[in-house]
Amino acid sequence: MWKHFGFSIVFTIVCLGLSAYWGYTHGPDAGLKTMLTMLTITAILAVMEVSLSFDNAVVNASVLRHWDHFWKMLFLTVGILVAVFGMRLIFPIVIVAVTADMGMMEVVNLALNDPKEYSARLMNHHPEIAAFGGAFLLMVFLNFFLDDGKDTHWFKWIERRLANLASVPALSVFVALVALLVMAANVDEAKRLVMTMAGIWGIVIYIGVQVLSHLLGGEPELDDDGNTVDKAGNPVPGGVVKAGIGGFLYLEVLDASFSFDGVIGAFAITSDVVIIMLGLAIGAIFVRSITIYLVEKGTLDAYVYLEHGAHYAIGALAFIMIASGTGLHVPEVVTGLIGVAFIVWAIIASIQYRKRQAKLDS
Repeated sequence: MWKHFGFSIVFTIVCLGLSAYWGYTHGPDAGLKTMLTMLTITAILAVMEVSLSFDNAVVNASVLRHWDHFWKMLFLTVGILVAVFGMRLIFPIVIVAVTADMGMMEVVNLALNDPKEYSARLMNHHPEIAAFGGAFLLMVFLNFFLDDGKDTHWFKWIERRLANLASVPALSVFVALVALLVMAANVDEAKRLVMTMAGIWGIVIYIGVQVLSHLLGGEPELDDDGNTVDKAGNPVPGGVVKAGIGGFLYLEVLDASFSFDGVIGAFAITSDVVIIMLGLAIGAIFVRSITIYLVEKGTLDAYVYLEHGAHYAIGALAFIMIASGTGLHVPEVVTGLIGVAFIVWAIIASIQYRKRQAKLDS
């Protein structure tokens, strides 16, 4: 257990120590009481991020299980830097800087010295953020089930029908565009164009990553010794590297889409950007540790419906993000619990499936 979560535990202790120092030394109410408050908020944000992104970890594991050690380590190092500093800290600052026509350092000063104003400016662009993240996650959800080659179905009555619709050209794009049109019809006219463009960019980036992955060789097929082979079983030099580039980009964009919801939700709890970054960083690190744990323990093979549950949770989050872009507020605890509920349900269903198979085999 320490092998998989040791770094995350140490990182958590460091972040909690930094949040305690920040609360004890900064702000007009700095002191012991503020320190305890900041520690509590940091812990709440970390738990919220893990609950929102656990399904992300399952999907990450489904991609990562075919990777070699190098790409796994790259995901845990470079990927962590992008996730923690890029998406949880720099990206919100970039959004405010671009939309408010401010310099980066101006926005940083605003975030540190007037966090409420910074939060207000960021929240003002929630429809665009929700449209991008919602459209991308909706594509992830749809393309998992719109697959006529998938022979394992959890809710057979709906998943078989979706698999049969896989032959309809660009059906996932059609559904995502319809969702965007419905969303656009329910926002202020001043926000309509920019929100629609953000959603289209979510679709374009999803397809673009798939195209890149295909051009680089697609997901590798492995022989019994773990070597990359083509469909005929012949060795393919560098196959994992090529597929790893496309897969790495896919996982980073997927993580970005999940992080939008976490960042926006965090501002509902506190406007202190330092505490938000520390809390969400803890969650992001644990999500990566959970991903590696799921891969190395073969959890996806042991629980056949776990990947299905994760994608249902992603679908629910996509619709919640799209709905929130129109002004409908869904409490963050509900968003997190939906994901956890689908994961737990999938685990129970997988255990029941194994028991049924064991009886049939006996």
